[in-house]
Amino acid sequence: MNSFSESYKAAGVDVTAGYKSVELMKKHVARTKIDGVVSGIGGFGGLFAPNFKDMEEPILVSGTDGVGTKLKLAFLLNKHDTIGIDSVAMCVNDVVCCGAKPLFFLDYIAIGKNIPEKVAEIVSGIAEGCVQSGCALVGGETAEHPGLMPVDEYDVAGFCVGIADKPKMIDGSKLKSGDVLIGLRSSGVHSNGFSLVRKIFDINETTINNTYDELDKPLGETLLTPTKIYVKPILALMDAVEVKAVSHITGGGFYENIPRMLKDGLTAKIDKAAVPVLPIFKLMQKVGNISEHDMFNTFNMGVGMITAVDKEDVDKAIEVLKANGEDAVVLGEVIEGNEGVVFA
Repeated sequence: MNSFSESYKAAGVDVTAGYKSVELMKKHVARTKIDGVVSGIGGFGGLFAPNFKDMEEPILVSGTDGVGTKLKLAFLLNKHDTIGIDSVAMCVNDVVCCGAKPLFFLDYIAIGKNIPEKVAEIVSGIAEGCVQSGCALVGGETAEHPGLMPVDEYDVAGFCVGIADKPKMIDGSKLKSGDVLIGLRSSGVHSNGFSLVRKIFDINETTINNTYDELDKPLGETLLTPTKIYVKPILALMDAVEVKAVSHITGGGFYENIPRMLKDGLTAKIDKAAVPVLPIFKLMQKVGNISEHDMFNTFNMGVGMITAVDKEDVDKAIEVLKANGEDAVVLGEVIEGNEGVVFA
């Protein structure tokens, strides 16, 4: 390719760096190829041919999100190969809440200066997230933004499209008093609340390397742990039992997200002692002098996803989740009322 503009490069945009980025990321994108992928990256649109043959009423489900200020930690640690997992996770974990299987993902990377190796490192994480969730990376965009952001910083966002069969979708309509709430453990803070996290620890070039007795890794490494992806365990659970409702515990924590899976007249009663609170959350509460309410209203506290099943299906559900790598815990039950979430 002989495309090159000396004038554009002088303005801060090197188009040849973009071409090199695409070449470097191709091996990562190739890992995500699944049935239905029609085109490779590099075209004007990503092509995908979904298979509807076993569905009564196929519904496309979409989700979009970014990573937020967790990116600041990646900059400080100069580690860019996991942040892409977060980008995918925040989208696919939302989509699977209604029982949809993610099909494909597209990313958007805005960067101060396109360093091909860094971009490829970011995309390697995005590809890993796609592999973990069983969807294809069919395209994306890298935009060099000189003057808009520092040359060593970037932002990552993306969106995914999934598919569900309408008669099998999870919408909470069958939820009833007496159903049991099962929690799937989180891997850490995931990708929410990092503005508060950074304030609590006064995150900078020095403090990010602090060690604490409560943590088995330095602070920055602990906080940068990528968001856990729950797609495959939830889909496997749907094949085994009737899943009444699912909630992805993201920004807003328990108080904001659990009510989203409840219908009117029902409340989630959580046994506080059953919540597998991770050491990082206990440390944050102590260092930041944060109230327990605010902790549960901001963070996942060690539970990244909550499902509701009939009490007769609890043992089977725990067994299936365990077989799919999830050490699930019974958190509580659904009761009558309109209080959203209550703790016992």
